[in-house]
Amino acid sequence: MEYLIETIDAVTLKHVAMWVIGGILIFLAIKKKMEPALLLPMGFGAILVNIPFSNVLTQPGSDSAGIIEWLFDVGIHASEAMPILLFIGIGAMIDFGPLLTNPKLFLLGGAAQFGIFITILFAALIGFPLNDAASIGIIGAADGPTAIMVALQLGTKYTAAIMVVAYSYMALVPIIQPMVIKMITTKKERMIHMNYSNQTVTKTTRILFPIVVTLVAGLIAPASLALVGFLMFGNLIRECGVLDSLSDTAQNALSNLITLLLGITISFQMTAEKFIQWETLMIMLLGLFAFVFDTVGGVMFAKFLNIFSKNKINPMVGAAGISAFPMASRVVQKLGLEADPSNHLLMHAVGTNVSGQIASAIVGGLIIGLVTGI
Repeated sequence: MEYLIETIDAVTLKHVAMWVIGGILIFLAIKKKMEPALLLPMGFGAILVNIPFSNVLTQPGSDSAGIIEWLFDVGIHASEAMPILLFIGIGAMIDFGPLLTNPKLFLLGGAAQFGIFITILFAALIGFPLNDAASIGIIGAADGPTAIMVALQLGTKYTAAIMVVAYSYMALVPIIQPMVIKMITTKKERMIHMNYSNQTVTKTTRILFPIVVTLVAGLIAPASLALVGFLMFGNLIRECGVLDSLSDTAQNALSNLITLLLGITISFQMTAEKFIQWETLMIMLLGLFAFVFDTVGGVMFAKFLNIFSKNKINPMVGAAGISAFPMASRVVQKLGLEADPSNHLLMHAVGTNVSGQIASAIVGGLIIGLVTGI
């Protein structure tokens, strides 16, 4: 009874606020089906770590490590193993065929990282230290594993907020992107048809592609190799043709297990003391700013290319250059059909979307290299 009174007495309004936040994440996962594999364990974990004296965290004087704290120390803090291993599964899911048949989509994937750099500059100008500003800016890529990697490598104290905001905006892609796209495009632009080449990409090309990308990324941004390398390794497993069972395991069992563990492990950073700060609200706003301007960057660059191109690009395809795969592609396809029921943009959007996956990982590595080198 004494212990119960002590526990209840230790509960603060901040703890209650975190229970509410955890409940909201669970609600969004179950009711709204927003990234349920990630938001549900994150929400439940947020409740677990904010119960006073919870043994999921290592308690003072205890001989045993708290399980969530141990998972964080081993799986994320020590080596970023969880987000990196997740990239094997993502790579195994991706078909780079639409990108290889139209290589200029690489440019759109790169342009859609524009918001990251604008946000870093803006965050630094309003007073965030450079390592924090860079970690916040990467939210714009809509790539959770890259955001985790950059935040941990740069040692930001806002890791928890960045993780939660990054994954939340990934889930909100179908809500935010259509509004932004419609604001900066005309209906006539949204109705632009693009011819899709049905030419077959040879097996040799598909096998060489992940190897070449890994080499190029390693030369441009060595700090990106963990992410890009494991993404390409997963794709090589898919394309080599002799590891079908492993490819299936990576796409399903491995991805699902790592996502589940990643969600509940991230919650270690969601203690009330770390999360309930005014900076968390600023990070949410800056993250939204980065995400919106990444979308704007991709769309506007597509418009710029159209000035010099005979075969016009539907500007909406540029918006698929963010890393949220395949949500961004589906948004573009839906908006294309909305403008013209015969306008199918999915394959072009997928090509841009997968180029954004590569670009965001390389940009993450570049940012790590530049900031740590200053």
